[in-house]
Amino acid sequence: MKYIDPKQPLPEELSNLPVSVFESLHQDDIKDEKFKTKPIGFFKDAFLRLTKSKFAVIPFIIIVLIILGSIIVPNISGYGFNDQNVNRKNLPPKIPFVEKLGIADGTRVMKNRKMDNLSNEDMYPNDCIIEILREFEVNGVAMCDVKIDYYAYCSTEEGEYHWFGTDVLGRDLLTRLFRGTRISLIIAFVSVLTNVFIGVVYGAVSGYYGGKVDMLLTHFAEVLDGMPYVVVTILFMLLLGSGISSLIVALCITGWIGTSRLIRAQFYRFKGREYVLAARTLGVPDRTLIFRHILPNCIGPLITRAMISIPGAIFSESFLAYIGLGIKPPNPSIGILLADGQRVLLQYPYQTFFPAVLISVLMIAFNLFSNSLRDALDPTKRGEE
Repeated sequence: MKYIDPKQPLPEELSNLPVSVFESLHQDDIKDEKFKTKPIGFFKDAFLRLTKSKFAVIPFIIIVLIILGSIIVPNISGYGFNDQNVNRKNLPPKIPFVEKLGIADGTRVMKNRKMDNLSNEDMYPNDCIIEILREFEVNGVAMCDVKIDYYAYCSTEEGEYHWFGTDVLGRDLLTRLFRGTRISLIIAFVSVLTNVFIGVVYGAVSGYYGGKVDMLLTHFAEVLDGMPYVVVTILFMLLLGSGISSLIVALCITGWIGTSRLIRAQFYRFKGREYVLAARTLGVPDRTLIFRHILPNCIGPLITRAMISIPGAIFSESFLAYIGLGIKPPNPSIGILLADGQRVLLQYPYQTFFPAVLISVLMIAFNLFSNSLRDALDPTKRGEE
């Protein structure tokens, strides 16, 4: 078929053809097929995939429940986090309704007790003895192991419950645990947000300008990262003293370095793209190029890294508190409760059990949710069911 230029006159052999043999084609006659569904943006697609994953929804619900518990429980428990009563010290857990099943019923087994003393009202008041478990003799003295209602033994008020028991000073552990969780979460979130801000600015400047600026900033971060984290943190804590602000500063000494490296790599990836070069040619200032044209491409990896950093910050705070560099007493944190419970682990294991379970559940939930968030924000998986 011979191509005919519409701008040139028709050849002689075609000029005598009737008009009826020609067919007029217009652009309006060519129509694209309509989309059957509405277009979905990147973040909406990520959100839809995130909500369909049970490994994201369940951990998210757990995280929300723990956060709500840290806000609500200390205000409705009926006890202050520092209310001390030595007559209530080391009470075992007692939970309403569950106690009828023989679990968390406020009982305790007291071993190696003299049989003759069981009838002494001064030693065992309020008919607290439930059952004699074992009888034996030691050097001709009748001894036994006895199960008692420890709340009656301590002469507590009727209807008094301590769901997680009390500590060595008679403070309610449920109140202290969720109050400590609130403080640990505040420290973790504030330190992570601070690290993200510092890391974004530092990495953006380093990756955007490159050259000597990048070399200088990168070497400084490497030197700082090469210092022993624990030693540097302990030195800062000793210098600034204990407290929430000191802990946040200690967690921010080197915590931003990983974020800065991520942002630097992303800027090297995107700063040479055509739309960035076009914006620079039009005279767009560097600040606008960094924060409006390049940085939005880093949001996905940045959110994922921030979420993964939260359980690490919680663990770091708990570790510092465990070795005695936590916040000032009487304020609790998960690490402080673990350190206090460890001292009486063999005698009262529940004082360690509940904080250990809570921090384990919290860290596992954050890790699972972070992994699901990473997969949801992965552009290579966009559109997958």
